[in-house]
Amino acid sequence: TIQVESIPIFSDKMTNDDVNCIEVGIEVPITMIQAKEEVWKKYEVYDLPVDETQNDKASQIKLHSFKRPHMRAFHFAWWSYHVAFLMWFSISPLLSEVQKSLGISLEDIWSSSISAVSGTIVMRFLLGPFCDKYGPRIPMGIILLISAIPTALTGLVTTTNGLIVLRFFIGIGGSTFVMCQYWTSTMFTKEWVGTANATVGGWGNLGGGIAQLFMGSFLFPVFKNIYDGDSNKAWRTVCVFPALLGLITAYCVIKFTDDSPKGNFSKLKKKNQMKDTNIGKSFSDAILDFNTWLLFAQYACCFGVEITMNNAAALYFKDEFLLSTETAAAIASIFGWMNLFARSLGGFLSDKANARWGMRGRLAWQSFVLLVEGAMVIIFANSATLSSSICILVLFSIFVQAAEGSTYGIVPYVNPRITGSISGIIGAGGNVGAVVFGLFFRQLPAKDALIIMGTIITSVSILSIFIFIPGHPGLLFKRRNQVSNIPTLSTLSKPKVIGKNKSTSTSGSTSNSELSKTISSEEDSLEKQ
Repeated sequence: TIQVESIPIFSDKMTNDDVNCIEVGIEVPITMIQAKEEVWKKYEVYDLPVDETQNDKASQIKLHSFKRPHMRAFHFAWWSYHVAFLMWFSISPLLSEVQKSLGISLEDIWSSSISAVSGTIVMRFLLGPFCDKYGPRIPMGIILLISAIPTALTGLVTTTNGLIVLRFFIGIGGSTFVMCQYWTSTMFTKEWVGTANATVGGWGNLGGGIAQLFMGSFLFPVFKNIYDGDSNKAWRTVCVFPALLGLITAYCVIKFTDDSPKGNFSKLKKKNQMKDTNIGKSFSDAILDFNTWLLFAQYACCFGVEITMNNAAALYFKDEFLLSTETAAAIASIFGWMNLFARSLGGFLSDKANARWGMRGRLAWQSFVLLVEGAMVIIFANSATLSSSICILVLFSIFVQAAEGSTYGIVPYVNPRITGSISGIIGAGGNVGAVVFGLFFRQLPAKDALIIMGTIITSVSILSIFIFIPGHPGLLFKRRNQVSNIPTLSTLSKPKVIGKNKSTSTSGSTSNSELSKTISSEEDSLEKQ
């Protein structure tokens, strides 16, 4: 047995108020101390610099690298979500042709579009806790597989109800966003997570723009020519291609990636390197956090707007300016193409604002981009010419994507222990927003729907005032009794193993009485909170 100096011992397996303290004079088997020091991880050397105090998360993004685990996960995160988006909106630029072939109304088309975004709402809620328990890799592969099958069957649709049901199941693929964001939150440090999350999310969302261009302006006319001008056969054939891409990606993401920097969750649990997550507890803690719902509303007003425009843009330009299907699809794709940089820019500037002003900087940037986004929507609704509409569409899209990146620069801070559950709920907010805005477009003229949408967005921008992240000040003021810093091994002196019935004192080390006071004050703060 050995004697250990009194010191709190923290690890990532513990919650903030789960503090183990070994008092001076208590004899414990040395194997207990050795067990705490045993560490297993899949990779001993990483291609990127990492922060060991943040579970070996990378403190750099190297875009040209595809090495495991960090950058391999980064690239598979955005590519998997991109493919899911491509399947999700593969039929959107061709809806006017679908309407003509099936002989259905515009309201029926909008019903199918609402169904497409409804399919992913419940899955986003569920997949967050599943990521906390099983990691992002396997859920990502399974959802891609589930979404690919109905996508391949698109050409068999013959009725309105068939279209609605089919698009509902294809829409499940949109829930890959949860794994996409969880993955990079697991792989990159808090200082870089805004940029990482925004980049993979933006490049994934780019699939919406690619779908407009690739499906509507390339594959459709190619197959229309192959079938001697038969539009009906053309739109029924083209969706097979994104489905095949989805199946291939599903296999690769499970086979060739890792859940976290230290390895897959299943192996880490076998090696006693992480605790098994209680899905119910993870989910309940997330839904009881008020910050979750404020960000839920704000994400509804950025990602929800993007989804709505992916469904509405081609129809809007075709009807408003009397354009052909191919031309309207090409113009509509501009909205999605802004994801190439705009969402990344939103996350990057959120990180920069955080470096300069802390969480207040992130929250201020969040409010600003939402406010400008709302204003751009209203201006777009009142644009009378094609050229002015396209110009405003570009600006409108940039701020929509920037707001998405900004939101997920805040998400990992809400409660790091249950990031998956929180990410899933907030992600579902985007789809709820798309359903609500889709109903506006279904029941009202496009101009009226856009004005109402813009007004709601500007109103929601002020919600940042009420977001309070533990350990950080709010946008305008700091909540009372807010814990500013929880002690960790990086802020406290390391435990010292000493001989039995002996004591040592190290110059500059924290005394037992000081540590006891620190723990007492922190426990009091946690209880009050």
